[in-house]
Amino acid sequence: MNIVFFGSDNFAVMPLQVLAKNGYGISCVVTQPDRKKGRRLSLSETAVKQAASELNLRIFQPEDVNSAATQEFLESLKAGLFVIVAYGQILTQRILDIPEAFCINLHASLLPKYRGAAPINWALIRGEQVTGVTVIKVERKMDAGPIILQRQLPIAQQDSALTLERKLSEAGSGVLLEALALIEAGSLKLTPQDHLHASFAPKLRKDDGRIDWHKSAAEICNLIRGAAGWPTAFTYYHGKMLKIIAAAAVAGQEAKPEPGRIAGVSADGIAVGSGAGALVVKELQMEGGRRMNAADFVLGHKISCGEMLGQ
Repeated sequence: MNIVFFGSDNFAVMPLQVLAKNGYGISCVVTQPDRKKGRRLSLSETAVKQAASELNLRIFQPEDVNSAATQEFLESLKAGLFVIVAYGQILTQRILDIPEAFCINLHASLLPKYRGAAPINWALIRGEQVTGVTVIKVERKMDAGPIILQRQLPIAQQDSALTLERKLSEAGSGVLLEALALIEAGSLKLTPQDHLHASFAPKLRKDDGRIDWHKSAAEICNLIRGAAGWPTAFTYYHGKMLKIIAAAAVAGQEAKPEPGRIAGVSADGIAVGSGAGALVVKELQMEGGRRMNAADFVLGHKISCGEMLGQ
């Protein structure tokens, strides 16, 4: 089967590698163009481009995947199937109609829940205890096509967006292989999604990481886990941005400090009041500084009980 693989993010790397390892013919890997990133605005390749280079696969990086030139190129590949995994652009029907069979998509949620660009992040932010992966036949409406296969995974209490992404990528690779086997055997069964139960996971914005100290400590902890990597949960201390990398929620306290008020400072962590319970900050990063644990931060900053975090 001649496959064209569409992918960009880290989540798509393992599925690409697994397809190549299992002997699937990948005639081309379509990924996002190199972008300027970081303070120095140096060009950065997608994770999938790096993986495709290591596999010696042909790489195509259109600025607009739906342009006439891109359509002409993709038609020339004579693909039997398009496999889409965390690509980053929405394909028009003209592009979806190109492969001989159809297009399939591996998505990092139990569809119809968390359709959209950031399903892993929002599942954590909203406190889900279970998530999973889904392979669908692609239709024009985003992540709304009929389901080919699904697999459920528990979310561990210590999971962040980074660790959960790795787990789901590994699980998704296996499910993708199973789906391809069904397609090759002609035994595919499609299950329509229940659109009434759809929820959405839009791309995270920088401000989505801002901590609202009036929320419960558990909710803030979920935000920290879900925003790990990017945008990273943040607040302000003495007018400067303070990123919170890791923390733990403490449910009950006899004395309840007001939300954002520092209630305790020790080598074990910095306790901060919230709308319910307290958040004990374990790892953090001051604007312009390096990541450090609470013990090192306390040694280097004159932080004390009674001070406020936030704006």
